[in-house]
Amino acid sequence: MELALYAPGLGYYSAGARRFGAGGDYVTAPEITPLFARCLARQCQQILLRTGGDILELGAGSGTMAADLLTELEALGCLPDRYRILEVSGALRVQQWETLSHRIPHLLSRVVWLDGLPEAGLHGVILGNEVLDALPVRRFRMTAQGPRPLCVAWEEPGFVWRLGSDDPSLDEAVHEIVSDIGAELPTGYESEINRLLLPWLASLAECLSAGLILLIDYGYPRREYYHWQRAMGTLLCHYRHHVHDDPLILVGLQDITASVDFTAVATAAVAAGLRVAGYTSQSYFLFGCGLETILSEVVERDDYLEFVRQVKLLTLPSEMGERFKAIGLTKGWEAPLRGFGGFDERGRL
Repeated sequence: MELALYAPGLGYYSAGARRFGAGGDYVTAPEITPLFARCLARQCQQILLRTGGDILELGAGSGTMAADLLTELEALGCLPDRYRILEVSGALRVQQWETLSHRIPHLLSRVVWLDGLPEAGLHGVILGNEVLDALPVRRFRMTAQGPRPLCVAWEEPGFVWRLGSDDPSLDEAVHEIVSDIGAELPTGYESEINRLLLPWLASLAECLSAGLILLIDYGYPRREYYHWQRAMGTLLCHYRHHVHDDPLILVGLQDITASVDFTAVATAAVAAGLRVAGYTSQSYFLFGCGLETILSEVVERDDYLEFVRQVKLLTLPSEMGERFKAIGLTKGWEAPLRGFGGFDERGRL
């Protein structure tokens, strides 16, 4: 999965193909409507007013969210000192620069592209929208002898799945899952484990001195993630707005994602010295950040009904509202977070 997504010049995120919007493979919330970023700006404002400093966006996509965020924060009189973007794709960096130079040329001097995480001392907000789902995962299958890793092999005319040998660390991880959910995983059950969460969050915690790490993605608490109804796991691929579950085809040409085990995120965050300050659905988070008020500001516009349609896509349970979750992780911050004030579901983790 790591090679398919990130191999230099060949991986999905490293090559130059268009990924976002109608002409790409999928559409993200910032591409649907500027209302999404305007809500996130209200949460950033709460932090920046207290801590000052910067915003760091992890994987900024087309640059649309960055442009909308900076536009809203300028209107709120709360611009960050710098807007840092950590982007591994050279092609996406170019697209982001083009978006920002066209949309907000007067703010472009505040934007800085990074090759790696900054050193310790960051004050402000770290944002990751649909970043967690692209972290490479390890697939496994339950057998009569216990969990076994699912590996990829080559067999003419293409890639195939093969069972790997016994892996003690996988045994330990699956044992922890079974203990948490209070149920055995049946023979034949397949799923994923994300072993990168702890080192990834630890690296974010190390560079953040005070502020918020806000992550929004699709996923479940652990009891729901490893439910028997998801007996084939959550791995999905996106290609030209078609969704399927075979990552062994179109290698490097399609996105590969896995839903997020938010219980694992919370556990890793605490181990990394962060505080889990809030967890809720995307719908509740956006309304907590003032979506209703923001929508009322455009009620007199001719395209108001289009904004209403966009809000439905972001918030309805049958759309993105319940499938996507928001989790807030803080360091040096104890006050309640605005986006989680309406309905905090940390108890489900």
